Amino acid sequence: MTPAAITQTAEREWTLTGSWTVPGLGELAHELGAKSCNPGDVVLEGAGLEAIDTAGAWVLQRWLRQRKVVPRLSHWPPRLEKLMALVSAHPEEPLLQPTARSPLERLGKFTVDGWQQAVALLAFIGESAAAALRLLRHPARIRWRTVLRNIQIGGFEALPITGLMAFLLGIVVAYQGADQLRHYGANIFVVDLVGYAMLREFAPLITAIIIAGRSGSSYAAQIGTMLVTEEVDAMRTLGIEPLELLVLPKVMALAIALPLLTVFADVTGVFGGMVMARVQLDIGFHEFIDRFGRELHGASLLIGVGKAWVFALIVAIIGCFQGFRTHGSADSVGRQTTISVVQSIFLVIVADALFSVVFSKLEL
Repeated sequence: MTPAAITQTAEREWTLTGSWTVPGLGELAHELGAKSCNPGDVVLEGAGLEAIDTAGAWVLQRWLRQRKVVPRLSHWPPRLEKLMALVSAHPEEPLLQPTARSPLERLGKFTVDGWQQAVALLAFIGESAAAALRLLRHPARIRWRTVLRNIQIGGFEALPITGLMAFLLGIVVAYQGADQLRHYGANIFVVDLVGYAMLREFAPLITAIIIAGRSGSSYAAQIGTMLVTEEVDAMRTLGIEPLELLVLPKVMALAIALPLLTVFADVTGVFGGMVMARVQLDIGFHEFIDRFGRELHGASLLIGVGKAWVFALIVAIIGCFQGFRTHGSADSVGRQTTISVVQSIFLVIVADALFSVVFSKLEL
């Protein structure tokens, strides 16, 4: 491919050579502005012209219009003459700026987008449930190795950060409670405060939030990347159902791992409160454990574990759903990953609030 060039061969004649295309223009688009030409008719000799596309024709027409030159094409192939005529029929026009949307229009678009996403989420949940029923009819198709691998990644490897966060949260709860209970001589009630707060509320909630940011985001990123690289399409071509391979093992793994992580968070959180009660209120470990065993019942633990199981379903479903909504490029992967984390945490907190209202009505 010869680079595009234009030279003046006579007073009113210019010769075009090379390939006037996007790859062949190079710096000519900028150098052409320095070439002067008197207004009037000129001959454009095209015998040495190899090719020209709309970009090359547009660059040439812009130079001609700026010089107020009327071109006469000589030895141009007919198809290239037609292209020049087509480009000259549409002179440059200023780009129209998009009009700013009114607040009401933005609200309407946000509502429509939210409704469409909610409908898509319900459809995804229905498809996942149908796939789960098919697996229950044929248990041999369950990929236990994949489930165990997801339990290791989403559960076992999350033990350090979950334990540390729960331990520190137990310390904070005990410290804040001790500061108030000391004034009323009710030091021993810090055991009840730490126990109920960690077992019923904080342990399942903080564990779900950690897993939403850690595992839920990885689900969205993994599935989104596979969509961008067309691996999901390859699965369908091979007759592999993506929901059975990518979604259900993650849901099953998190439904097993998150309740167990919550129990671990209960233990570390209560231990953190025990340490702070010993330091701040001089309540010994034996006294703390004795009070804890007498005042707290198994129902508090079961409530927290039950909430954790629901939180696990929310985090896994939202992460996989947003992963399957990835389209276009790697930028979409990051965007859907962020959305999955935000939506998971939001829905977990909403679900926790609903649980609080329901348990209050049921006096649990």
